Amino acid sequence: MLTGLLPRSVAEAEGPAYWFLNNLCIVKATTESTGGAFSMVYQIAAPGHATPYHLHHVEDEAFYVLDGEYTFICDGVKTVVGPGGYMFLPRGIPHGIRASGSVPATMLILATPGTGFVGMMEEMAEPALERVLPKPKQPDLVKLGRLCAKYQIDILGPLPE
Repeated sequence: MLTGLLPRSVAEAEGPAYWFLNNLCIVKATTESTGGAFSMVYQIAAPGHATPYHLHHVEDEAFYVLDGEYTFICDGVKTVVGPGGYMFLPRGIPHGIRASGSVPATMLILATPGTGFVGMMEEMAEPALERVLPKPKQPDLVKLGRLCAKYQIDILGPLPE
């Protein structure tokens, strides 16, 4: 059992919000706030949004889809997940995600221990001026590559179709 931690709640409208790779991401828990256990991010993605194909060296990720539809590609295998669905992606296996429905999709992202994904996201992102999807723009891929390397995430290329 983790010691020195106190119960913590975060309301729907609370948590730092970021515009990250054309998504809205709201941090609900950090590795620090959970005593090193995990981080949790609420994410809204526009239809068609796709992550690069990538690989985490030091953290596992779990996803719980709230609304819409996501296609997860893990080591070349496609899995479509809708509302109420769950996907686990262990470290060391190439993967990526596409919002594959026709409407914005939302999910919870749980990363363990979580310092890599959230740290990279916070350095890459812009603070969200509003809790809405940002106006789409081309991300700085050089900066993304540098930050991913810093947080032990390999970018392997575009997400396979």
